[in-house]
Amino acid sequence: MIRVPKSRLLSAAATVGLALAGLTVAAAPAASAAPCTDIDMPVARGTGEPGGLGLIVGDPVYQAVQNRLRPRSVSSYAVNYPADLNQPTSVQRGNTDLVNHVRAQAAACPQQRFVLVGYSQGANVVDNSIGISSAGAVVGGPIVATIPADLAPRIAAILLFGNPIRSIGRQVTGTYQSRTKDYCALGDPVCQPFGGNILAHLSYGGNASDAAAFVAGKV
Repeated sequence: MIRVPKSRLLSAAATVGLALAGLTVAAAPAASAAPCTDIDMPVARGTGEPGGLGLIVGDPVYQAVQNRLRPRSVSSYAVNYPADLNQPTSVQRGNTDLVNHVRAQAAACPQQRFVLVGYSQGANVVDNSIGISSAGAVVGGPIVATIPADLAPRIAAILLFGNPIRSIGRQVTGTYQSRTKDYCALGDPVCQPFGGNILAHLSYGGNASDAAAFVAGKV
């Protein structure tokens, strides 16, 4: 298995985070999670990514899924975590918040199903939440909470973009494998060993329609 030095990946992630932080395009505000919609979509944004759901992935993917699933109702939830390279427990905080949200929503809305979305560091958040450790990956960390097994059937689909665990030869396996679409753009140094194209890590909004089609086939 080819490995990329973590220092190189951290440098790439830092560069991407700075690039994202420098974006000034106004993002649409995240939709608040309406009670008992058909589908709830928690989104964990990438490092330094602007926007409630995230300008690069969350906003366009949420809009595409809404459009594709009409007339079914879709709500969203912005995972509450720092998405910060300088906070060593950032991923763990996102992991805890995502699991808590799914548990609370599932209890309040017995018929609701979920689509989990994670981009970059946010993909690590989702990985951990479904029991795939991101420890050892860039901006990763150990699992601190997992979605309970009895709620697993209500996770309709999982969308991951620029997933850092792929750079260390890891991927989603087991219970959620067939329900997961894991995008890694050619040359993306965050998810691809020896990738050298930082711009590839910013390209995932272009996959929104494909991601929505995948979701439509699972719900």
